[in-house]
Amino acid sequence: MNIAIAGAGLVGRVVALNLLRSGNHTITFFDKDSKEGVTAAGFTAAGMLAPYAELETAESVIFDLGHRSIDLWPDLLRQIGLFDGYQQKGTVITAHGQDMGELEHFIGMLQRKVNTADNIDLLDAGKMTVLEPDLYTHQKGFYIPDEGLVDAQRFMAFSVNYFDRYENVSFREYTPVEKIEAGLVHTKEGVEAFDWVFDTRGLGAKEHFDDLRGVRGEVMWVEANDIDISRPTRLMHPRYKLYIVPRGNGCEGIDLEYCKDCKLSQTVGYKRYLIGATEIESEDSSPISVRSSMELLSALYTLHPSFGEARVVNTETNCRPAFKDNLPRIENEKGLTRINGLYRHGYLLAPAVVEKALKEGMLLNEHGMKESA
Repeated sequence: MNIAIAGAGLVGRVVALNLLRSGNHTITFFDKDSKEGVTAAGFTAAGMLAPYAELETAESVIFDLGHRSIDLWPDLLRQIGLFDGYQQKGTVITAHGQDMGELEHFIGMLQRKVNTADNIDLLDAGKMTVLEPDLYTHQKGFYIPDEGLVDAQRFMAFSVNYFDRYENVSFREYTPVEKIEAGLVHTKEGVEAFDWVFDTRGLGAKEHFDDLRGVRGEVMWVEANDIDISRPTRLMHPRYKLYIVPRGNGCEGIDLEYCKDCKLSQTVGYKRYLIGATEIESEDSSPISVRSSMELLSALYTLHPSFGEARVVNTETNCRPAFKDNLPRIENEKGLTRINGLYRHGYLLAPAVVEKALKEGMLLNEHGMKESA
């Protein structure tokens, strides 16, 4: 089939990876920016796979789809040659003494919502020190063993390299899509026809979704040479919930020029951590605010005092696409599939949501699939 994907962000790339496994399709990406995707929300993301931790504010469908995505991610990453871009070592959640009630309430809520939350382990000071020695200052916490992360920035980079190896995959960079219809893509250059069109533009799809909104998120990158935290760690707080995600050598395997462009070159011998994230009801994508910077960095400093000597090497701001219920939405008709509204759950949901959309869409497009075969 001749296929168009409008939006070369996280969801669009996962769609293409699945299609390339299912047949010898011709795929054309349309995107308002470059194919590297450094302005996409999928590039800014921490890539956390934390279905339990998201249950506090999310519905059970997020939990179920998240577990399915955890099963699907390893094969997707192997497909693009990113063999060390996935980690499933669990998540640590802790709090300061005065906020311990907040943490215990959170864990109790999880255990009431899902039976499998009984597997969450209570960590006293001794267990905490064994699991994460550099969190020795925290006397209590919880360990969720089944959670993990995807190295989001390297996924975006490696997927571009993978697509570039296919003669039947092309990128129409800096080509905003103005409108999408079944089998048709409208740009300033005209209207082009395809057998199947995927709309994965996120906030770019407002011409169709009148209830789509942007939610601002800000993250910071820091480097430290005397702190070694190996798992995603969350710090519960009454006003904001900090997460810190280890990135290791975040530029390994990425072309040097690409690193310069995305500001992710790394000091030799330093470990890198991504910290975030704010959640602001705004579509403002301007640089990080003073308030957000102070809150994130002060919370980071309380997690471990040595972070006071860490270096802030990058900040990123982006807007996540969301609907009123904060749930993803799939719309399928013959010749057109729309996927949107993954909100703050992009990496947690994308593989499972795409799998579901493709199964439904292939039934509608079965005739075209047979002709292509």
